[in-house]
Amino acid sequence: MSGGKGRTVLFQGDSITDGSWRRDGNDPNAALGHSYAYLIAAQLGCEHADSGHRFVNRGVSGNRVSDLYARWNEDALYLRPDLISILIGVNDAWRIMAGEPSGATDRFERAYRHLLEETREVLPDAGLVLCEPFILKGGATEENWDAWRTRIDDYRVIVRQLAREFQAQFVPLQEPFDRAAARTKASDWIFDGVHPTAAGNRLIANEWLDVVQRGIWAIR
Repeated sequence: MSGGKGRTVLFQGDSITDGSWRRDGNDPNAALGHSYAYLIAAQLGCEHADSGHRFVNRGVSGNRVSDLYARWNEDALYLRPDLISILIGVNDAWRIMAGEPSGATDRFERAYRHLLEETREVLPDAGLVLCEPFILKGGATEENWDAWRTRIDDYRVIVRQLAREFQAQFVPLQEPFDRAAARTKASDWIFDGVHPTAAGNRLIANEWLDVVQRGIWAIR
């Protein structure tokens, strides 16, 4: 993906990606929200302003991977992105941990695989970036912390394996957050166990840029 003009980079996921973005054709800042996606777009847009790259946020708060798959045609494939970045998983775990009917079975790996298979079929040349799900102890994850962490650790293994299988770049995030929380406290980085603070979003953006900008789909 190096070289060329006007790449479209799509960020997909749940509320962590969403960042309260909204469809507003007159306000490009509102269209990106205030998550890590905004920070990545800000840095790459500044560094490569003459390249005409387009950054699109389609994260939706509350989504599980099955919700992502349900809207994949209109919110991913139709946009014909050159690079698709996905961060998903905490809501899959949340439904199961809460004992909700929507969490009666764990569809995380199955739905994620379907999504990637369809993407490779329809957009075989698109780059894929799979971001590792993560949590810290606090707020929503305080109760039943060990079960929460075990579930997310299982998802981390799945996402890493899917990245290998589908020739995607993998962005590790749990260990960087663990290291950050050891420096200060968890709430400095993730204020409720799930949602990053401004510093946490900067951490995600840094890790994403470190992986992607050293890889075959670097934005230039």
